[in-house]
Amino acid sequence: MRSEQFLRISRLLGDEQVLSLHQKHVVVVGLGAVGGMCLESLVRSGVGNLRLVDFDTVGITNLNRQVLATYDTLGKLKTEVAKERIQAINPFCTVEALPLFVQAETMDTILEGPIDLVVDAIDSLNPKCALLQAAYERGIPVVSSMGAALRRDPFLVRRSDLMDTYGCPLARQVRTNLRKRGIGRGIDVIFSPEVVRFTYKDPEEEEHADFNEQIIDRGRKRNVLGSLPTVTAIFGQNLAHLALTKLLDEENLSGEAAWNPKDKQPIR
Repeated sequence: MRSEQFLRISRLLGDEQVLSLHQKHVVVVGLGAVGGMCLESLVRSGVGNLRLVDFDTVGITNLNRQVLATYDTLGKLKTEVAKERIQAINPFCTVEALPLFVQAETMDTILEGPIDLVVDAIDSLNPKCALLQAAYERGIPVVSSMGAALRRDPFLVRRSDLMDTYGCPLARQVRTNLRKRGIGRGIDVIFSPEVVRFTYKDPEEEEHADFNEQIIDRGRKRNVLGSLPTVTAIFGQNLAHLALTKLLDEENLSGEAAWNPKDKQPIR
């Protein structure tokens, strides 16, 4: 690694913290709008060893919000596009690209070897729960993103233990699913409690279903969900910062707001 590339980070956090990031092994699962933006910040922060997992290719509807999506990358595997981007940002980063679907048959490969952290940015319920369960039961630290689609207000995005989330339909499903599997507290997530205002169409009635993200060839369609680049990017950046707090000293990455003179004085 070229130390000057990370000079701004070392000035803030210290050389030891940056060196520690160079030695970390992180698995990022899901390279869509949230996962791609999260990956971008992890690479620029100096994480030195990355395993990328996503079976999908870049599609035309990804262009509105996914950092890996350009007209030049349409049709290419997201893992390969991500690997090229990482090496263009930091050629000293070790990258393993796995174009795999997350399921029982691939879990050992995905979670093989020494891993300091798993980052979950999957948007499908069953693979998401399977990954979270596997990491949890193997004692591998994991952070996760809940639903970012259908949200309009990036200022409502926040962090919580999965079991303390509220107002997010995906988080509710994940909580219920994992509780049935005996999984409790200890998984920190990024979520939004924003009340969803969206008109759903039945997948069979969706005229643009063929442009939707893949879910592997199982013969069923998904809803095309609206999403904004401003919201998904905030989810991804918050997820990356949450990941960094797990890889480094969390206190070194937290802050405290200055006293606001407009706040009312406490009653004594």
